[in-house]
Amino acid sequence: MTRSPRVRRPATLASLAAELGVSRTTVSNAYNRPDQLSVQLRTRVLETARRLGYPGPDPVARSLRTRQARAVGLLLTEELSFAFRDPAALGFLEGLASACEDAGQGLLLMPASRGDTDVSAVHQASVDGFVVYSVPERDPHLMAVLERPLPTVVADQPMDVEGVDRVGVDDRGGMLAMARHLADLGHRRIGVICMRLSNTRSDGYADLARQRRATFPVQRERLRGLREGFAEAGVDWGEVPVVERFEHSREAGASAAAELMDAHLGITALVCTSDVLALGALRLAEERNWGVPESLSVTGFDGVPEAIRAGLTTIRQPVKEKGRMAGQLLLNRGDRTDPRSVILPTELIPGATSGPPPAADRWFSGL
Repeated sequence: MTRSPRVRRPATLASLAAELGVSRTTVSNAYNRPDQLSVQLRTRVLETARRLGYPGPDPVARSLRTRQARAVGLLLTEELSFAFRDPAALGFLEGLASACEDAGQGLLLMPASRGDTDVSAVHQASVDGFVVYSVPERDPHLMAVLERPLPTVVADQPMDVEGVDRVGVDDRGGMLAMARHLADLGHRRIGVICMRLSNTRSDGYADLARQRRATFPVQRERLRGLREGFAEAGVDWGEVPVVERFEHSREAGASAAAELMDAHLGITALVCTSDVLALGALRLAEERNWGVPESLSVTGFDGVPEAIRAGLTTIRQPVKEKGRMAGQLLLNRGDRTDPRSVILPTELIPGATSGPPPAADRWFSGL
């Protein structure tokens, strides 16, 4: 009977130290604190480790000792694909990843489907802090984040979370500028297409009560900017049709544009609260041979690259800078205890999709 060959046991920190005739601290320092060893000694440790098949210190054990996971958790209350499908979210993710790379930190994406009340992933996440990206007020996953004694930064929304840093953009000011731009061109008969106002699904007209109850403050602020800007031109906001779409897609923008234009033939400008919705409205305008901007102006918000290439009149927000700033607020917090709020500016980008209304409407507006 032949004996089976002896299986070589994997090397451990202790066996490597014994092989080298040094302490386990010396081996550990070769990986974690190389400045504590001479170049010659560290080289000998690493070469012997490779020869014996030692993989290096266990990162889980190291995080338990140091109480540092060296990773940032990004909470998204959307499906994971949203971060790579939505252009504004993708720009934010790029900026945040850049800040993490500069600090030598990892990034853990933590998607949470809408309506999912299981917050165990938040409680169990091995991270040093959280960035919460654009979630509704009173979201259970946000509440779970706030229960953990870790630094947290909210990006966009909700606003005014006590004791928490926030980075956002001037949503109200951006849409105020857009309303003034369209009003100066002579538009008084407008329709609005907005992103979802809450996690309660609604695809249709959003009356004033629903607008006031919106649990997504970003949309609430953008509608507020439009309301205030058109009020300056004498437009009664109660007479402005606002159509909400739960899904954020071009298809949603096209269907909302059709709903508005079929019911309100006098509209001369469609104001969308995102570029994605506006690009959908432009697609419908092309299919129906509506002249843009001769017969209908279309505007967006975000300033994503595809919208700029299409010549869309939009409000540009610095999405990459917003992500980078969120990461820097978290990673450079140090011993600071007072919360900071950083509001980045927006910029009106007049494009080829906005112009004066037809002559009859210019007469109607008194211009």
